[in-house]
Amino acid sequence: MKKYLAEFIGTFWLVLGGCGSAVLAAVFVGKAKSVVDGADFNIHLGISFVGVSLAFGLTVLTLAYAFGHISGGHFNPAVSFGLWAGKRFPGSELLPYIIAQVLGAILAAVIIYIIASGQPSFALGGSNPLATNGYGEHSPGGYSLFAALVTEVVLTFMFLIIILGSTDRRAPAGFAPIAIGLGLTLIHLISIPVTNTSVNPARSTGVALLCGNMALVGQLWLFWIAPIVGAVAAGFLYNSFFEETLEERRVRE
Repeated sequence: MKKYLAEFIGTFWLVLGGCGSAVLAAVFVGKAKSVVDGADFNIHLGISFVGVSLAFGLTVLTLAYAFGHISGGHFNPAVSFGLWAGKRFPGSELLPYIIAQVLGAILAAVIIYIIASGQPSFALGGSNPLATNGYGEHSPGGYSLFAALVTEVVLTFMFLIIILGSTDRRAPAGFAPIAIGLGLTLIHLISIPVTNTSVNPARSTGVALLCGNMALVGQLWLFWIAPIVGAVAAGFLYNSFFEETLEERRVRE
């Protein structure tokens, strides 16, 4: 159970830190007073795309160090599928890992909603309430279904290549969480305008179920299928071409 609890807490932290920063801090307007005439004026203090991207990367980096030695630090159903395809994770544990991840994401979405509701002007409006993912009219930049599909497949593929490579026994020890966290940061920098960045079905599901917008919930299928397809492709590719062979292992040992 400790592995499943680690995945629950890790995914909770990922969604709370990443989506929470998008909802609460991406666009924040503070008040200031002019030293010249004493007049009040607005000052923009939000962290914007760059800050949200960094927040997602930091959640994975911190919890990978905290729980990587306990559960492997997946915090993402696509990662679990990719590691299974790469023969690094048993298929018998896929379902309990995914359940723990989705439940953690849902709890994080509830906490974000409770906190955000403490602001009188908060409302579940706009095209991406609670930092949900979407395409078409629910894409931050108005990108099409096909563009969103390609984005999510390719970026999840690369995310798994980073994970598989940095956790390979031949890689420098102790640095994998840094590479994975920075990789996720880069992925968000690329794709927030396209889909609001998923590459994680649990992250997409938690906030979508609480957003109150059935059109967005109807788009959720893409953010399960595309990341899992990209992750499985990366797992098979890495295992087929880059995994250490028996001969290489004998030489190294």
